[in-house]
Amino acid sequence: MDRLRELVRLHRMGTGAREVARLLRMGPNTERAYRAALTRAGMLEGRPEEVPELEALKVLVLEHRPPKVPAQQTSSLVEWQPRVEAWLAQGLGARAIHDRLRLEVEGFSASDSAVKRMVRQLRKARGVRAQDVAIPVVTAAGEVAQVDFGYVGKLLCPKQRVPRKAWVFVLVLAHSRYLVADVVFEQSLPTWLRLHVEAFEQLGCVVETVVPDNLKAAVLRAAFTPDEPSALNRGYREVARHQGFKVDPTPPYAPQKKGKVEAGVKYVQSNFFKGREGQDTDVVRADLKRWLTEVANVRRHGTTGRRPVDVFREEELPALRPLLAKRFTPVLWKAARVHQDSHVLFDRRFYSVPWRLIGGEVWLRVTDASLEAYADDVRVATHARRGSGLYSTHEAHLPQHRADLRHRSRSYWEGRAARLGEDILTNEFGRGEPSLQEDGGVRRAQHLAVGRLHDENGGIGSEV
Repeated sequence: MDRLRELVRLHRMGTGAREVARLLRMGPNTERAYRAALTRAGMLEGRPEEVPELEALKVLVLEHRPPKVPAQQTSSLVEWQPRVEAWLAQGLGARAIHDRLRLEVEGFSASDSAVKRMVRQLRKARGVRAQDVAIPVVTAAGEVAQVDFGYVGKLLCPKQRVPRKAWVFVLVLAHSRYLVADVVFEQSLPTWLRLHVEAFEQLGCVVETVVPDNLKAAVLRAAFTPDEPSALNRGYREVARHQGFKVDPTPPYAPQKKGKVEAGVKYVQSNFFKGREGQDTDVVRADLKRWLTEVANVRRHGTTGRRPVDVFREEELPALRPLLAKRFTPVLWKAARVHQDSHVLFDRRFYSVPWRLIGGEVWLRVTDASLEAYADDVRVATHARRGSGLYSTHEAHLPQHRADLRHRSRSYWEGRAARLGEDILTNEFGRGEPSLQEDGGVRRAQHLAVGRLHDENGGIGSEV
């Protein structure tokens, strides 16, 4: 609007309309609209040195310009506008409102863009509120790291040699904006935890607080709800305890509390991954490492005005805590139902728990070496993962008078007799007695073997 005075002065000097538009770097249509309004107000006549003040010209332009033609397009959301207004008043954003409409309105098919347009119009009509003001979140050095996943299209899997959906994991140090990133083909819990461990190992240190995004990534949805425990919550807390950081999940639909990492994900997606669809993942991963070192972390950041690597080395690194010498052992937590045979199933193998827990639920804490079962936060069973059999069973987990019923095969009792002595094996299994070919023969062998073991141990039985 400051150009209005110059436009009036130039026209009073007799300058042509095209020349005025060129000199003021103004579009011809814009110049024509201003000229028409000012002509109707009689402002283009007079001495060039006596141009009215800007405020007066603005008032005259607003009074004499033609009325705007209202848009003829009707929003596809007009019938749901009352709902949108109510949710907007409750603080929901455009994405949350779109999700609500999809869930609550049968056959709802309006696009996310349509919802954003309506929300934008309603906010403009409502005006700016105090709570709409974005307050920059300033974080101290070493205080916060923000983490998130971002979809990057399909990349060639190096193992299967087929294109697969891929995601980039991004960790951003909030103070320095220093980036750590890696490519994965899944958003599973073990992958999520492994990426944290590897990211901190790459940094060589740990921050005070990690802020994960629990909105987009499937592995994180509803992970931190207070109503019920989750496998992620348990596994994540174990990583946090070992590494010594706090976990502060982003509240749903509060992206302003996690803006740095969202900006980081978009930056990686647009700057690095554009045009890499279908490329070999090993090549992409190597290029990503180089890009982080030579581009992302050495660029001059738009907000801080400094290179992330410089801020990291000078301010962030001294404030971070060193890693523990002992590497974190990957832990998986999983809820499991206790079957009627007093066993739980994990990774195609059955593990016993106390039989009184049949029909209930236990939590399994699994590492590469062991499996522990917890009921009401009390450990009730421990098993070694290394085993060849389909079942890992502790006799104490079964009812005392029914435990031996699981041993009904001849081979089991032949092996047990052999361990007790060659005479037992020869006398009871080596003669091919007809009785041993019948069901009763195996039961007789069971009693003989158990009886011999009972005598040799002075009346105290033990597992063989």
